[in-house]
Amino acid sequence: MVNLLSGLFLYTLALHCFVASFAANTKNITTDKSSLLAFQLQITSEPNNLLANNWSTTSSVCSWVGVTCDDRHGRVHSLNLTNMGLRGTVSPNLGNLSFLVTLDLSHNTFVGQFPKEICRLRRLKFLEISNNEFNGGVPTKLGDLSQLQHLYIAANNFSGLIPQSIGNLRGLTILDASSNGFSGHIPQTISNMSSLEYLRLDINYFSGTPSFFV
Repeated sequence: MVNLLSGLFLYTLALHCFVASFAANTKNITTDKSSLLAFQLQITSEPNNLLANNWSTTSSVCSWVGVTCDDRHGRVHSLNLTNMGLRGTVSPNLGNLSFLVTLDLSHNTFVGQFPKEICRLRRLKFLEISNNEFNGGVPTKLGDLSQLQHLYIAANNFSGLIPQSIGNLRGLTILDASSNGFSGHIPQTISNMSSLEYLRLDINYFSGTPSFFV
């Protein structure tokens, strides 16, 4: 009798864990889809209507144009919307795409401030937002993107200081922040980037010359 009750308990526990795991996975996929739809709502102009015609609530998010999913986890892994003529602001909801590795919004006309919520994407390795019209400062928590390898923020209207936290990006190999309105001193913490192979900071308003350039 004891063995029967023990077996029943273990079966019930295993069934509960399976259901909980399935529910969590479903919720994650739903979260990704909702986040992208929130992003789409803030696009004010889309000449080719690629997203309007393809990002449907009735289809799998993994089949949407510009979206790639991770086969293992079934989560959004890459968002590549480069050169699509998109105009609008970037929704902070993109910060909920917790499995995102690649984000490319380059060569569009995104305006406003770049949302600090993107800095929650701890798996992000490739961030390309150059050739837009972002303004204001770069989020101070940029250094939280510890897995980042490529960072392209060139040809925008960013201003103010580049945050000292950028030095936390020890795995960064490419940094292009050229053609903006950055000012002040270039962060000395850039010297912490032991993996850096390519650096562009020209066409800004920096003052002084950091010691690692001398």
